[in-house]
Amino acid sequence: MIGVGYRKEMLDWDAAAIAASFFEVAPENWIRKDRNPLYRLIESGRPVYLHGVSLNLAGTAPLDQTFLREIRALIEDIGAPVYSDHLSATGDSGHLYDLFPVPFTLQEARRVADRVRAVQDVLGRQMAVENITWYTNTGDLPEVEFVAEVLRLADCRLLLDLNNIAVNDKNHRTGTPQDFIAQLDLQRVAYIHVAGHEFDQRFGLYMDTHSQPVEAPVQRLARELNQQNGIPVLLEWDNDVPDLNTLNKELQCLQSSIAI
Repeated sequence: MIGVGYRKEMLDWDAAAIAASFFEVAPENWIRKDRNPLYRLIESGRPVYLHGVSLNLAGTAPLDQTFLREIRALIEDIGAPVYSDHLSATGDSGHLYDLFPVPFTLQEARRVADRVRAVQDVLGRQMAVENITWYTNTGDLPEVEFVAEVLRLADCRLLLDLNNIAVNDKNHRTGTPQDFIAQLDLQRVAYIHVAGHEFDQRFGLYMDTHSQPVEAPVQRLARELNQQNGIPVLLEWDNDVPDLNTLNKELQCLQSSIAI
């Protein structure tokens, strides 16, 4: 399966012309909103996955129980196969519209895993957590060990973002996506994210912009993981969203070696 993040720029497109076999949306954009666009995607035979941005799994504020019940209702309404959110904090006193990393320690892994389990108790199902891009961090564990410990303790799944691993390696020499994946239980991977990134000369860092085509090494690795393990792959393109033809060319480039 090859999918794409469904963005507001696509609402006026002919959805049937989008060369994707599944879609992903942010649930925050569809709670208490008109869901007819989602229903039309589903009626076309293509499922809609939910990928959140505000659960604040790595924060310290109490989990928003009302929000979790709304997420559960949305999952049930559209039959979403997967619900995920980021392995990060988004602000304890209010949503800060950014993803802040959690220190990579065993203590933090246990604390975050407890919060993931609490979410799953409300949802009545497993969720997936996504490894994020980070620009500075603390802790005594390699990121992959931290992620693996959260997955084990929470008994949850992983939304494996290959672009984020590549960006972190370019910025911090943390290890290639291949190194990261070699230490994971791939049975826990729900699906894969691929995206593009850019170098920002102001900060001297590669930034996870989701505004460019997927770089070739990430694209090749996504193909390999799909071919060898049957893991679905989803293209994210959030900024400077191209036109339909350009997006389809990017999807078709992934599809060329991926059985859907």
